Amino acid sequence: MTREFDGYIGMFDSGVGGVSVLQAAAARLPHEKFLYYGDSANAPYGEKSRAWIRDRSDAIVSNMLALGVKAVVIACNTATSAAAQMLRDEHPNMPIIGVEPALKPAALSADTSNILVMATRVTLRLEKFQKLYRTWGVKRTVYPVPCPGLADRIEKGNLDAPDMYDLLEKLIGPYRGKADSVVLGCTHYPFVKEQIARVIGDVEMFDSGEGTARQLARRIDELGISAPASQMGSIVFRSSRNTPDELDLYRTFFDMKIS
Repeated sequence: MTREFDGYIGMFDSGVGGVSVLQAAAARLPHEKFLYYGDSANAPYGEKSRAWIRDRSDAIVSNMLALGVKAVVIACNTATSAAAQMLRDEHPNMPIIGVEPALKPAALSADTSNILVMATRVTLRLEKFQKLYRTWGVKRTVYPVPCPGLADRIEKGNLDAPDMYDLLEKLIGPYRGKADSVVLGCTHYPFVKEQIARVIGDVEMFDSGEGTARQLARRIDELGISAPASQMGSIVFRSSRNTPDELDLYRTFFDMKIS
């Protein structure tokens, strides 16, 4: 029996943030079909408990597998930190690709010495980031900065409004002149690169979109499940806040230039 999304790559986030990863994946894999699910009715994940995030991630992935997807991308740093290993253990035959703060490429960059890491409290607290920090953070001065409210504010759109700059000033203004690079440790944050630069200065920024897309491409190629070059790629957006306005917002973010 053919299922609705047989052969698609499933991707999910707490809301619009993972669309930044979707942009990179769709550009690298133009023949693939993607099912993107934004859990906007429950956003943001960054202030929720680990148990809640694990249960919610499990429900979303189980539903995607029932719909027929061939691979899953957890396009959310918080959900990756809290649930990726559990999901891989539960679904050992399904390629499940997560994201992580791009601290390694930032630390390896010759132009960076003092790295500001913007992320959610959950991402910074859990072992995935702590392991990255122990491996790569010792090579540079690292300022891990939790950014409560930022993902939620990005979900609302109107990214150049005064309250966005007020929030960024409160969160990262104290690091102006101290940081010479920024790690965007939440997939929402690439959508406000320009706004961050206006607050923190013209510094190099690192996000996980391109690295995640490369890893996805490698995994599906290794497994022999890449789409044929003759297939026309496509994207289907779905949301737990399944209104026309919400789905239009996802499409607007997908069309937004963030590089």
